[in-house]
Amino acid sequence: MTCPICKSETVHKYRPFCSLRCADIDLGRWANGDYAVPSTDPEDIEKALDALEEEARKPH
Repeated sequence: MTCPICKSETVHKYRPFCSLRCADIDLGRWANGDYAVPSTDPEDIEKALDALEEEARKPH
């Protein structure tokens, strides 16, 4: 099995990763929203548009 981040061999302690560093990189990607499951639910789309409009109105 190879690490999904760097493609090195995995280490049992950090499986499915090769190191704590790669595990942390993956966690950071989840936290940043890099991994997301798309939704086709109209309510989700409406909420996303409302959030974008609200963000655009905020002074930066």
